[in-house]
Amino acid sequence: MGRAVTVATCALNQWALDFEGNLERIFRSIDIAKSKGARYRLGPELEICGYGCSDHFYESDTLLHSFQVLEKLLESPATQDIICDVGMPVLHRNVRYNCRVIFLNKKILLIRPKISLANGGNYRELRWFTPWSKARHVEEYFLPRIIQEVTGQETVPFGDAVLATKDTCLGAEICEELWAPNSPHIEMGLDGVEIFTNSSGSHHVLRKAHARVDLVNSATAKNGGIYILANQKGCDGDRLYYDGCAMISMNGETVAQGSQFSLDDVEVLVATLDLEDVRSYRAEISSRNLAASKVNPYPRVKVNFALSCPDDVAVPTCMPIQWRHHSPEEEISLGPACWLWDYLRRSKQAGFLLPLSGGIDSSATACIVYSMCHQVCLAVKNGNADVLADARRIVNDETYIPEDPRELCKRVFTTCYMASENSSQDTCNRAKLLAEQIGSYHINLNIDAAVKAVVGIFSVVTGQTPRFSVYGGSSRESLALQNVQARIRMVLAYLFAQLTLWARGMPGGLLVLGSANVDESLRGYLTKYDCSSADINPIGGISKTDLKNFIQYCIENFQLTALRSIMSAPPTAELEPLVDGQVAQTDETDMGMTYTELSVYGKLRKIAKAGPYSMFCKLINMWKEICTPREVASKVKHFFRMYAVNRHKMTTLTPSYHAENYSPDDNRFDLRPFLYNTSWSWQFRCIDKQVNAL
Repeated sequence: MGRAVTVATCALNQWALDFEGNLERIFRSIDIAKSKGARYRLGPELEICGYGCSDHFYESDTLLHSFQVLEKLLESPATQDIICDVGMPVLHRNVRYNCRVIFLNKKILLIRPKISLANGGNYRELRWFTPWSKARHVEEYFLPRIIQEVTGQETVPFGDAVLATKDTCLGAEICEELWAPNSPHIEMGLDGVEIFTNSSGSHHVLRKAHARVDLVNSATAKNGGIYILANQKGCDGDRLYYDGCAMISMNGETVAQGSQFSLDDVEVLVATLDLEDVRSYRAEISSRNLAASKVNPYPRVKVNFALSCPDDVAVPTCMPIQWRHHSPEEEISLGPACWLWDYLRRSKQAGFLLPLSGGIDSSATACIVYSMCHQVCLAVKNGNADVLADARRIVNDETYIPEDPRELCKRVFTTCYMASENSSQDTCNRAKLLAEQIGSYHINLNIDAAVKAVVGIFSVVTGQTPRFSVYGGSSRESLALQNVQARIRMVLAYLFAQLTLWARGMPGGLLVLGSANVDESLRGYLTKYDCSSADINPIGGISKTDLKNFIQYCIENFQLTALRSIMSAPPTAELEPLVDGQVAQTDETDMGMTYTELSVYGKLRKIAKAGPYSMFCKLINMWKEICTPREVASKVKHFFRMYAVNRHKMTTLTPSYHAENYSPDDNRFDLRPFLYNTSWSWQFRCIDKQVNAL
């Protein structure tokens, strides 16, 4: 009898609405799975059209083209003799569902709609799809004519059912259903399902991977079974980076692990596992068996096919492995770097331009680009033909082979130090030295002439000349003069991004990179439409604390010694006049709070859902050793005033790599008003009442 089943899962770098490319990557994954002996292949969520189609899901074109791709898959010899499980949107009785379409040898076996939709944080599935609410219920789905002509079927089962093959039983979950408190795998396992599948569209967040791995392993630890997870990978057109981590687990232990970050568009994991190990594991769990005797059975779709071979006693099976997690510093080095590479090659631009100030944030951004160049060279060295072809197109050289990250950096990365009369020689030197060590094409320029010209126009019109505070001007004058410098840098950044390569006799344009971190965005410590306004920002979802740790990681792993002086220097915007040639302005003094405090405020505001009063109540305990209740109250009030005054800046925040769950990104993740009553009168009165009582 058949015992050893060979199954495959994959991580695919799909792209929203790229039906041609998505189909090609699906075919490649099936070819690899079959070449390794797999009899079942699982792909990511909505892999045919791409997970990030957003409001394009409303369009009938998206449904039509998805079925056209399905037609190509069904009629291809490549999909014969292997059960293929693909994801796409399906309209059933005028209701749109997020579905798995499972087929074998030109016959659709089952269309399984998603039961629990992801609708928090970055996810908005309820906007486009309806959850299937009929548990263990199956209906007839009438196939489109183009599919009928291939399959010879008029209708197929649609609903909450499982597949019964000759040798085992398979049940499907889709992404969020694994995270739900009443996951389908619980009841399916009690009903005799031995192989659980999960097709995901799960994005990267710092320190999140272990949670996904733990959930998969725990799914089979209590109930026994084989769990197969597929996931999207890469940037499919927005702020998120889907981080792969395809995996296969059995009886609570990982047996196959995919990479979390890589430039491979197609990654396939294959494992051979013994079904008898599942059955013997379950046999001794008496509580499970008692519950199983009372379970409400699932409809079973019979499949005349086996995942095992009759004579498989000598077939070797996979053994448990130890999952290796990346450190947060490694995640910052790899995740945003892979996201940048996807964005660069898919936007068909020739590289990046970064205003490099010599501070931690812009230096961390430069290091991420350098890490991207490392990953490209490593992928080419490992034989990745796709990466080589993309690199040659980007640098406009059909014979080019990227081998040295510094040399590649010189071709695709331009850094620009924009000095003013308020800039110190120290930051200029630090920026220049870092540019030399990573290999970027570096530009030094001075913006004073442009600043004087703009301020001169104002003076001619009004007859007034604004002055900095140190020269007797008001705070309004000083802030306006600082903002002029910052905004001119943004204008010049885009000018040089468009024309630098032209001036060097090279084709193409550059993408402008921003470098505001998540804490500064939360506080609003940035000038609206300054250098924080860019095409994309790889560090916009990363805290200052994590960026400092990342800088230290780069010193040790990339031998970028220029970063040592950058790490030791106090963060400064350098927008106010120097005092005796030295910087007098520092970020934390300007903000009235430290970056460490900002991270705490951000996590309490977003993750703990704390308003001013709740935040005060939590912090008087958290900070009882260092602050009095009155000091805590003052800090909380100051944060919320500054947050409210500056929230409008979030509406124009540069699209940033999403890495933190307290991101203030107004686009989709953190939906709040941007015109507040900044006095918070009722809330602050509640705080004052509590302070007086204490």
